[in-house]
Amino acid sequence: MGLRGDTRIPEWGDLVVARLITHGERFEILVDPDLAQDYRSGKDIDIREILEGDIIFEDVHKGLKASEEKLQEIFETNDPFEIARTVLADGEIHLTSEQRKRMLEEKRIQVIDYIVRNSINPQTKLPHPPSRIERAIDEAKVSIDPFQEVEAQAKRIVKEISAQIPIRMEKLQVAVKIPAEFTGKGYGIVSRFGTIKKDEWQNDGSWVAIIDIPAGLQSALKDEINHLTKGRAQIKIVEDKK
Repeated sequence: MGLRGDTRIPEWGDLVVARLITHGERFEILVDPDLAQDYRSGKDIDIREILEGDIIFEDVHKGLKASEEKLQEIFETNDPFEIARTVLADGEIHLTSEQRKRMLEEKRIQVIDYIVRNSINPQTKLPHPPSRIERAIDEAKVSIDPFQEVEAQAKRIVKEISAQIPIRMEKLQVAVKIPAEFTGKGYGIVSRFGTIKKDEWQNDGSWVAIIDIPAGLQSALKDEINHLTKGRAQIKIVEDKK
């Protein structure tokens, strides 16, 4: 199972070939590469949205359909959508070089954003700006896989760029106290930034919460809460959760 770039595969608009070779036979389908990748990543997507038509090919280039007999023999069904699920799960998706380049750039942006949100400079306790993370990735000549899941890849990359910049991924436990007149919007902001672990209402109507947040979001949380409450909220770090 895998995905790979292949400039020899002609384009059908933005569609690409997904291919499974099994029992000495080849089976191909035309798919949307982005939806196919999302499907393989575990997202709940209707197979009909991914697949172009309902034909299982022996060779897409030549327009040769797979025989009904072979499909029944190998997959124990002639349902093209059931067969397509197997091809997507166990086969390979062939991308053009341009598609691979685009997916690589998109994944690079996602990885950098994840690192910024979930890491800090342990010397300053503040997040690095995206440009500094990007520069460190280039300096360390770190490879980014357009198909690997963002979180696992980001954790690997943080280790690889630690020689370029001081960096550590961690979560913070933060205590927040919001005055009564701002609790409605304040609750929405807090819950958007992190996971509320404990909260309670005070006698004066104010709201107190303990939340876990990615370390890189602490400044943004403080900025939004202080802007909402005109600086009247109380925010403090309770615990570093390395």
